[in-house]
Amino acid sequence: MNRTLEGRTALVSGASRGIGLAIARRLAADGARVMLVARSAAVLETEAAALPGAAAFATDLTQPEGAGRAVAAAVAEFGRLDLLVHSAGATQRGDFLTLPDEAWADGYALKLFGGMRLCRAAWPHLAAAGGAAVLIAGIGGRLASADFTIGGSVNAALINLTKALADRGIRDGVRVNAINPGSIRTDRLTGRIATLARERGIDAEAAAGALAADAGVARFGLPEEIAAAAAFLAGPDASYVQGSILDVDGGWLRAV
Repeated sequence: MNRTLEGRTALVSGASRGIGLAIARRLAADGARVMLVARSAAVLETEAAALPGAAAFATDLTQPEGAGRAVAAAVAEFGRLDLLVHSAGATQRGDFLTLPDEAWADGYALKLFGGMRLCRAAWPHLAAAGGAAVLIAGIGGRLASADFTIGGSVNAALINLTKALADRGIRDGVRVNAINPGSIRTDRLTGRIATLARERGIDAEAAAGALAADAGVARFGLPEEIAAAAAFLAGPDASYVQGSILDVDGGWLRAV
């Protein structure tokens, strides 16, 4: 694998599992020194120990001080910060009329406000390094669904934030882009597949195929496929990519 990020440092949020962990592993494989950030200290330490030059910092990004502490820890560990990838944040699905205020507040606190605060805290360091930020939003931000009102609106806001920060980044020398994953085989989706399998009395792969067919895609994506897109946007081959919203969804979204 090409070590296109040799000498660069990165902070990846949501890095204890799923897409965030896959991104941290890919950036490390491409040569970056990575600060893994999430709430789970024990898991982070184990995962960081398996990556060359990596470190871990446990913090709650729903809290106002969490992002600043994470950025400060990365700079203290590495002496600089070149790349930021915000992948933290899962939102609750359900009937709009029954979703409580707490679910809305939690969804926005981690994914949107956590990402905003990370970008704000990291910005001076990214500007000094001529660095880049990649925000992991979601295809639900462009494809409305009645049972995904929290996630859809949060993702839409994160997409808008990406465009706004990219506008500022032109002046400050910071590239800002976003990725919209479709349905990716994370623990969360695996749980939905298992539920459908039980309900229909079929095996997991048949249930996965049924869910994929409902979404109009050939298969579900893998965390490593999102990680590859993030590595591209963070790396030198994307030097002229600014304010891009990259859909990695297997063709789920068909709108122009």
